[in-house]
Amino acid sequence: MAAADVIRDAAVQLREAGIETPEHDAKLLLAEAADVELRDVDKALLMGEELGTAERFARFQSMLARRAKREPLQYITGHAPFRYLDLKVGPGVFIPRPETETVVQAGLDWLTRNGMIHPRVVDLCAGSGSIGLSVVSEVPGSQVWAVELSPNTAEWTRRNLSETAKKYPSIASNYHLEIADATSFATLAQLDGTVDIVITNPPYVPQTDIPEQPEVRDWDPELALYGGSADGTLIPERIIERAYRLLKPGGVLVMEHDLTQGERLVAYAKAIGFTAAHTGKDWTGRDRYLFAVS
Repeated sequence: MAAADVIRDAAVQLREAGIETPEHDAKLLLAEAADVELRDVDKALLMGEELGTAERFARFQSMLARRAKREPLQYITGHAPFRYLDLKVGPGVFIPRPETETVVQAGLDWLTRNGMIHPRVVDLCAGSGSIGLSVVSEVPGSQVWAVELSPNTAEWTRRNLSETAKKYPSIASNYHLEIADATSFATLAQLDGTVDIVITNPPYVPQTDIPEQPEVRDWDPELALYGGSADGTLIPERIIERAYRLLKPGGVLVMEHDLTQGERLVAYAKAIGFTAAHTGKDWTGRDRYLFAVS
């Protein structure tokens, strides 16, 4: 069957399942099943060619059925892009989002502006490792400490550390993972008062705001999703407290949050003792993260 026919039929199936980007998802799954790049699928569509063997087509149909049940595309393909990395993901780990790239960029911009050569960086609530691994691979000489509460999730962090170290061998000794409660004052206590920057994406979804999207509601681990209170600010506020102790004077906290939490978290950071705080916006112009100076 020609690739165009395969994609057309698959897109119909995905559209009926409520998928917002059926053609795009179908092409990505076909590329994955056929072990080719997305551009190869586009070329086959343009040239009216067939793509792959019967075995690969059967694999594609299996992946398509999973997507039609609203399993996240990234869990099916087994990986997700984040900045310059391609991270391994699957059930039990939060899928990194493009908006979090904005948060990382804000932190890296601050490091650059301040001429930090060997910064000490902490990633609280590490998950897949997207934040810390981006920093340690993009900022040569940086030392990153990452904290993850779930041992199961930490297996994904370790996997991504191993994969990233193949491309950036020096990071193996510069990235330190600790399985612990990121909100506990005992966690990384040996670093208190010495850290240049904390960059974090903690759980922050309000418990009264259950996501409508099945891919999020039914698949993302609740531990990585909900902020521990009706308005979702309980865990973020505890992260602010922990970061304040970790940071040296003049250090910075960059923390992702819900679109509704900016004003409250800025006020909380100032009440804790941060000398300045403001809300940063993501690429779509929405309130996305707290930027606070200790």
